[in-house]
Amino acid sequence: MSSFVRRLTVLAGFVLAAALASGEPKYDNLVDLKTVDPTIRVELRYTTADNVTGQALYPPEMPALVRPSTAARLARAQAFLRERGYGLKIWDAYRPVAAQMKLWEKTHDGAYVADPYDGNGSLHTWGVAVDATLVDETGKDVSMPTAFDEFSGKARLHYGGDDPVVKAHLKLLQHAMRHGGFYGMRTEWWHFVAYDWKKYAPIREARKVGD
Repeated sequence: MSSFVRRLTVLAGFVLAAALASGEPKYDNLVDLKTVDPTIRVELRYTTADNVTGQALYPPEMPALVRPSTAARLARAQAFLRERGYGLKIWDAYRPVAAQMKLWEKTHDGAYVADPYDGNGSLHTWGVAVDATLVDETGKDVSMPTAFDEFSGKARLHYGGDDPVVKAHLKLLQHAMRHGGFYGMRTEWWHFVAYDWKKYAPIREARKVGD
């Protein structure tokens, strides 16, 4: 068993209640996005303390994991951007339920963080959602409406500012993600969900042997 899997099992600790309630949920394996398209930049913000909780929620070596179909969609979005001199950077992908619980405990704000105890929870825990931004052809971040996890009205999907450069960047990111097969979230410009998410169910997370 790899070091990553061992650490992920510690993070998980239990199976999402919704998955248990549904019996045998329909799901497939998660894949490392970089193995599908190595040109996509990955900077998982929850592997560091540079996030809204002020602490690392993931192991430092955790890759960007998504469903295979979601990875294929991201590769299409990346191809769209590369033709125009830009690219994707992924801030978050699959999120273990334990991490979702910590985010909820910190914020308790359903406008920005899904309640892990209510309904479907976060689609990040299904492997079908990503948080993404735009970089230039050298991999440098470009100007966008806000920083990651800035939970304010400035982070809305529809840009309300007056900077034409920011507006153009956001529009390009949204066009690319729509081309790949994603839709955005009303309150967070960086959050995108695969069109086919309803085909899946929450990931049944690994548990420690003997649990």
